[in-house]
Amino acid sequence: MWIGLTVAFASALVTNMAYSLEHDAAAALPPLSPRRPFQSAKLLLGDRRWLLAFGAETAGWLMYVAALRLAPLSLVQAVAASGVAVLAFATARGHPSRLARREQAAVVLAIAGLTLLAFSLVGTAESDQRPAALGVVIWLAAFGGGAVLLIAVPMHFGRAASLGLAAGLLFADGDISAKLVGYGGVWLAAAGTLIVAYAAGTSVLQWAYQRGDALTAAGMATMATNAVPIAAGFVLFGETLPHGTRAILQVAAFACLVVSAVALGRQQEPRADQPARRADGP
Repeated sequence: MWIGLTVAFASALVTNMAYSLEHDAAAALPPLSPRRPFQSAKLLLGDRRWLLAFGAETAGWLMYVAALRLAPLSLVQAVAASGVAVLAFATARGHPSRLARREQAAVVLAIAGLTLLAFSLVGTAESDQRPAALGVVIWLAAFGGGAVLLIAVPMHFGRAASLGLAAGLLFADGDISAKLVGYGGVWLAAAGTLIVAYAAGTSVLQWAYQRGDALTAAGMATMATNAVPIAAGFVLFGETLPHGTRAILQVAAFACLVVSAVALGRQQEPRADQPARRADGP
């Protein structure tokens, strides 16, 4: 399990660095739109910077899949949530002093969450079981429908935040599907939802990048991508908390990591050294 969590942490580093690079590439492109999917795909695939960033994101995802084979879903996602701190430093171009006070506090929370999680895991045994098929269908459909609603209906918060949240819900469906595929047998059917969810989530995230900064778009996506599977680990996969002090530490760790992602994902004005956000398109 410790190897799996180490791989998950490496995945978080690579994936969130890729998010920052993807944002810069997508924000410099002509407007992307779900109404013109083939044209949007052509623009993205024709940009070398975006392709390199997407290749790095894919490598991070492959490490994430490997981590799922070695550790429970909720713990892998809790470690992955720390990647939002990497995203914050990448956005600040390696200078933490450029981050707002709220962002600096969120990074500290992410580090605290990882530390608490490590203490809670000492001496514990893995708990993971295969879920009920009906529960999986309901879960995936509910969060997939939530993503569609966020894309189609204007919300009170910023467009970059709502699209980032929608992308995160789609990625969460993909992450859960990846866990299911690892069981083999009939669960290989989840490869279909895995492909659809990741493809749709990637597209939506690019639209979000053009309407806000990387922390707003990818921060909201990371929050949803990690919070939803953490809950699924307990609701669908039968994962259990340890007892006593370890249970308190693990709950506190999950809370720190999720609150960190939420804080970094709050809508904010773009920095002077970042590409301007786009207001056109849906």
